[in-house]
Amino acid sequence: MIATTSLLPSPKQSAVFNSGHRFSDRFFCSIPSGFVSNLGFGLDRSLSTAEGPRMMEYFRRIGGGWFRGGNGKALKVEADSCGEDIFDAASANARDPPDHLVIMVNGIVGSSADWRYAAEQFVKKLPEKVIVHRSECNYSKLTFDGVDLMGERLAKEVLGVVKHKPEVRKISFVAHSLGGLVARYAIARLYEHLPKLDLSSLSGNSSSQGHMNTVQCPEQPHEARIAGLEPMNFITFATPHLGSRGNKQLPFLCGLSFLERRASQTAHFIVGRTGKHLFLTDNDGGKPPLLVQMVNDSDDLKFISALRAFKRRVAYANANYDHMVGWRTSSIRRQHELPKPNLLVTDKKYPHIVYVEQETMGNSLNKALTIVRDQTTDLEEEMIKGLTQVPWERVDVSFHKSRQRYIAHSTIQVKTYWLNSDGADVVFHMIDNFLL
Repeated sequence: MIATTSLLPSPKQSAVFNSGHRFSDRFFCSIPSGFVSNLGFGLDRSLSTAEGPRMMEYFRRIGGGWFRGGNGKALKVEADSCGEDIFDAASANARDPPDHLVIMVNGIVGSSADWRYAAEQFVKKLPEKVIVHRSECNYSKLTFDGVDLMGERLAKEVLGVVKHKPEVRKISFVAHSLGGLVARYAIARLYEHLPKLDLSSLSGNSSSQGHMNTVQCPEQPHEARIAGLEPMNFITFATPHLGSRGNKQLPFLCGLSFLERRASQTAHFIVGRTGKHLFLTDNDGGKPPLLVQMVNDSDDLKFISALRAFKRRVAYANANYDHMVGWRTSSIRRQHELPKPNLLVTDKKYPHIVYVEQETMGNSLNKALTIVRDQTTDLEEEMIKGLTQVPWERVDVSFHKSRQRYIAHSTIQVKTYWLNSDGADVVFHMIDNFLL
């Protein structure tokens, strides 16, 4: 964790704290005490009346300005385009500043603070390579607005970040829980299929004519871009890719069918349109549920083309003790495809990583075509077939021996370090395998 010398900021820092970290007042004041805890979303425990102000003050003080990492490097936080950018101060002023933009997206009833620890570790380990932007356009109760509206807001935010950072050339997304669905929608909105420029034709006196010929030539190869940048990594943590409907896809209902039916009927009363999307009960304009639409390209939004554009797609999933998101939905698997207990191992370097499945395009297609004989293709099967048109790396996580196992949904991303620190090795596994 990033070390701080004191919770009492200097006069210079005070100005930054009072103006830079905007989410804390909104986040803590807009949610009744115990509401989030009882639902299992967001905060891992409710804040009492006495605790609330102290926590708000704590986040005000640590939320912005300058701080130093464990390696002595100065990291800088700047508010920008409805979020916060974290980068190494020295690298930002170098001749060749970092060119890889990492967008981090929070889950339901969350905020940019949820990715604070992971963002700091990113910049500490890769100071000359990455700029991390923690999105803040969908926070607190705004996460009830539905995956589509949240995705539109995220896409607009990303375009704003890119506009103000002309040095960036590559882009990656790291998202937790609902944020993974929001990011999938946003990249479809940001997807572009542009012609590759033949640089050899841009030389000499005929450079402009060469450019015109290159663009107009029907034989010219094309390349995919997300917000005009080269897409690299698309990574999700405990994201309900297949929704929350079905047996144990919302584990705290214990697989009891009558509770699962009741949850799908009432979720929208608690979490608005987002509940309809998660439980596949939306039918806007007579169309299929949004999550089902999001496993194929449409005329307006190229959901699968956008996913395919990334060099890597990675799904981190809790194999147990995640009471909010089931193992199948977060790892995009059928029940019989889940690793058997005898295959789960412990990695000495990453003790909570128990299984890693590297998938090629070949066996991805085989999985998409594998259906149990005589099984009726339901919505979940349709989503699996759609999403496995592209290969995924699957990383299974288990906090079985951890004291923090009952809050695995937050621990997998280290939402709050003092409460979820056992997930640090999962964050480091992501960073160490990050494609630059």
